[in-house]
Amino acid sequence: MKTVATLLASVGLVAAHGYVDSATIGGEVYQFYQPYMDPYMGDNKPDRISRSIPGNGPVEDATSIDVQCNAGSEPAKLHAPAAAGSDVTLNWTLWPDSHVGPVITYMARCPDSGCQDWSPGTEAVWFKVKEGGREGTSNTWAATPLMVAPAAYTYTVPSCLQDGYYLVRHEIIALHAAWEYPGAQFYPGCHQLEVTGGGSTVPSSLVAFPGAYEGSDAGITFDAYKAQEYPIPGPAVFSC
Repeated sequence: MKTVATLLASVGLVAAHGYVDSATIGGEVYQFYQPYMDPYMGDNKPDRISRSIPGNGPVEDATSIDVQCNAGSEPAKLHAPAAAGSDVTLNWTLWPDSHVGPVITYMARCPDSGCQDWSPGTEAVWFKVKEGGREGTSNTWAATPLMVAPAAYTYTVPSCLQDGYYLVRHEIIALHAAWEYPGAQFYPGCHQLEVTGGGSTVPSSLVAFPGAYEGSDAGITFDAYKAQEYPIPGPAVFSC
């Protein structure tokens, strides 16, 4: 039988770190994959627009396939309709105030048949649609607003994107121990959209995950406790 101390330790583990709990897309609220509920629901497991994640813990290797959509990630069955040019709001579980770092969002075009049976592997398919780092040399980071309720983050679907199915990769990179082993912690997750009402643009200058980051990148090994400007890792943000 578990002791009270053991149970409290387990609760603390679940409460630490974080993940995207839900999203508001086109005025609809979508519950994302629930790592502490969905795996135990058997035949009653709900269909989601977000890909599976193992929990609220980090990926700690920038060169691992896990940095793409998280460890053991599998395609979701559904897509959320999203108008090109519209905003998507992601609702995080409350983020720990010690885990400062950037918040970055990428997209990748899926096959014309959809994202539900597709994973990019190590292909260069990703383009960055939003990034936020550090405000100068202050202690205010892109992750800082997610440390207080409501922990909401918004990105915009580029208005010029060609209609179709897209996989969105969204992450926080926690830098609280980035200068020492095992280094920065990655908290990625992916969800699936069907973009409508867009233009004809198919982004180029694409990157791969793994591949977009190296463990030695300045934005990965960064000492967040020094008053210095932060170099956000990865490519430039795509613009229409």
